[in-house]
Amino acid sequence: MRKSVMAIFKVKDEVFFVKRQNHLRAFPGYTSFPGGKVDRGEELQAALIRECHEELRYEIKNATKHLGIAASPAFNPLRFEAHYFLVELNEKPNFIVDKNEIEYAFWATPDELVKKYQGGELLLIPPMLRIMQRLLSSEDSSEVAEFHSHCPEDKVPSLETVYGVKQVMPLSYTVPPADRTNSFHIGDTLIDPSPKDEAEFIKFKNTLNLKDIHKIMLTHHHGDHHKFAPDLARELGVPLYLSEDTYQRILKYDENYFVNIEIHFLKEGDVLTQWLGEDVKIMEVPGHDEGQLAPYPVSKRWFIAGDLFQGIGTVVVGGDEGNMQKYFHTLNKVIQEDFKCVFPSHGIALGGVHILAKTLEHRKMRESQVLEMHQKGLSLDEMLKAIYFDLPEKLIKYAKANIQSHLDKLKTEEKI
Repeated sequence: MRKSVMAIFKVKDEVFFVKRQNHLRAFPGYTSFPGGKVDRGEELQAALIRECHEELRYEIKNATKHLGIAASPAFNPLRFEAHYFLVELNEKPNFIVDKNEIEYAFWATPDELVKKYQGGELLLIPPMLRIMQRLLSSEDSSEVAEFHSHCPEDKVPSLETVYGVKQVMPLSYTVPPADRTNSFHIGDTLIDPSPKDEAEFIKFKNTLNLKDIHKIMLTHHHGDHHKFAPDLARELGVPLYLSEDTYQRILKYDENYFVNIEIHFLKEGDVLTQWLGEDVKIMEVPGHDEGQLAPYPVSKRWFIAGDLFQGIGTVVVGGDEGNMQKYFHTLNKVIQEDFKCVFPSHGIALGGVHILAKTLEHRKMRESQVLEMHQKGLSLDEMLKAIYFDLPEKLIKYAKANIQSHLDKLKTEEKI
């Protein structure tokens, strides 16, 4: 776990905040404080001074107070022990922000920041709200506070980085290196409940306000997205919402799956639920899976991208449900919508659609690679060894599916 430092500049009642650029690897698009990683062997105070000079062209001369520490939870692939330092000033400095790191910056009171968050305007990590509470407190404590996110043993980890979009992360039977599949509770709807076993299912239910759930939606038919969906639907007496394609594919392997459950089919443009008073609509996003659906609010503040990209691991496009040509088209379609943040099925929310543009760019590079190898006469297995030379045995079938999907796309487009 790497250490990082954050500077909380405070002038009277106002605090200085920054919105991180969407292309950053760690917490892209999140509203935070200026700061960054501590170099190996570097003291915290020295790192704080260096980071503020690099990001703000500002030399810290005032005394700083070590306000608190927040450690990233274990489920996050990028883990940091963040140290927050309070810098109290008499007047606002003339900061010159580094546009490579910071999209924009602003001054606001802690109350104003919380109101922006509750209006769905900001992407925040949980410690930010605890820090706002500490700043609003009249208590003048010299102790270094702990802003960690603790998950009780009888529950599963959950986040609300976007207000009103509760992300619940049970362990699931998914493809490594991921080991959890995101479920979302938005308005009256629960999306993709899929804990791995009965014990995790109980913990999953303990994490939710079950009385507020009146619908269950499935994004697509892959098993790591709906393992306990019918059980919960029958237990709560609520309907299932899904695409007709997903319905038919699930029926093929379990004809009793939908017994005693009311079914509603969703299609492009349908309204699923409400979020902060606005409609949450449905977009059809085939490619990874022919019947995959993606919810989003009309304001485009967020988008549940599902398996269009992975915060952990790589998307598989293969089998009779996958189509690389449609996958390219879907990525282009979503990128054009320019959503403010996107949620993957595995991992945390990321700012903007930069990650989708990067995913598409990577797929285009891989397709060029496959085309070149095919023109040299390499077989699929030879391509596999050249492209995925160090892949674990259990993931080889997924890599083969991706290569075959690229070949199928090239054939459809008459490039081979």
